[in-house]
Amino acid sequence: PGRHERGGGAFRIPGLGGLNMFTGLIETKGKIEALKTRGNYTVLTVSSSIPTEQIEIGESISCDGACLTVISRQKDQFVVEASQETAAKTTLNRMRVGDFLNLERALKVGGRLGGHFVSGHIDCTGTVDCLKPVGESLELAVKYDEGFDPYVIDKGSIAVNGVSLTVNSTRPGWFSVNLIPHTANETTLEKLKSGASVNLEFDLIGKYIVKMNTAASRSGLTVDTILKSGW
Repeated sequence: PGRHERGGGAFRIPGLGGLNMFTGLIETKGKIEALKTRGNYTVLTVSSSIPTEQIEIGESISCDGACLTVISRQKDQFVVEASQETAAKTTLNRMRVGDFLNLERALKVGGRLGGHFVSGHIDCTGTVDCLKPVGESLELAVKYDEGFDPYVIDKGSIAVNGVSLTVNSTRPGWFSVNLIPHTANETTLEKLKSGASVNLEFDLIGKYIVKMNTAASRSGLTVDTILKSGW
């Protein structure tokens, strides 16, 4: 909803309903200064290092991976709102004043895609299994609903609290990722504790491929049937 114009406009993929895109490369961390409800909406006031004059009313900002709309701004702060659906399916309903969030503005047209395509639409929450040092890096392991296993593959991409990461290893309902020192320092992930909830968004392209293959399988449409029909 609203305008999404910032330095050339937010990046959108044709055919996906004007979907705003992010990269999973976090710009900065924000701090929740106020938290309230308005009807069935959760309203968050966030302070950050992002210059407020660069933030447009109506633009989208990824807050811990959830795409939220800016409804107002003031000195060093901006206000976003989350619907009941968003709050229920993300960690936002567990947030408290003083908590920190990973922030990323929508990808600008012509910008570099240094991470992967991230929509800001959270698929589910996961639970931190462990966070441990491995050399100079940190290994983060997360448990999640096994129903999402088709979207998680070794060396594939995943967004954890909005951060684009590469999957190191998997097993049913579990994956691990590596946090290099830069990622650990520039995001909130290094503060996670075992048992903490995290927002998960699985690879967007992978989800479409899985859905198309599933639909083709149900209809009986295969490469062989296409070839036999004369194509």
